[in-house]
Amino acid sequence: MKKIILTGFFSVLISLAAFGQKFAYVDSDYILSNIPDYAKATQEIDDLSVKWQKEVELKFQEIDQLYKKYQADQPLLTAEMKTKRENEIVQKEKEAKDLQKKRFGTDGDLFKKRQELIRPIQDKIYNAIEKRAADKNFTFVFDRNDNVGIMYADPKVDISDDVLKDMGYNAGKKKTLEIKPTVEKGTSTKSVNYQSR
Repeated sequence: MKKIILTGFFSVLISLAAFGQKFAYVDSDYILSNIPDYAKATQEIDDLSVKWQKEVELKFQEIDQLYKKYQADQPLLTAEMKTKRENEIVQKEKEAKDLQKKRFGTDGDLFKKRQELIRPIQDKIYNAIEKRAADKNFTFVFDRNDNVGIMYADPKVDISDDVLKDMGYNAGKKKTLEIKPTVEKGTSTKSVNYQSR
């Protein structure tokens, strides 16, 4: 009995503490879409990705041609020549895989370039959000794009434009957060999914 009363007491205290907290949210996709440096950085990363992918594909095409030539020449080759050609193909394959890992691996060139170009922009956004939250005494600032399960968000607490302004950028056309219930085919009306448009 004592445990139930104590649990109830703490629940009431937590509820009262939550009442004094201020919340806001941002739309990080919207903020990023209004930062020209982000569009430029994204384009540069996409261009490098395409360039490096072609570089890797050329290596694998070269290996494919070497293998086809080896297959065609095989009846005419001595055992020593076969071994030499096979080793050459294996070595080229290793080089191609190493290049692929160097460019697209977890710590590869593309990852490093993304860190170099995108990270400073993300840090700038985070610092602007942190400053705005401190200035306005927000306890929490949610990102509506992080799938935190926000069922409804009052546009009055969307500080995305304020964050952009604090960073020195102009606001663009904002998408409104509209949550609409949808009933999937084959489900009862009691089972409703909520989707944002």
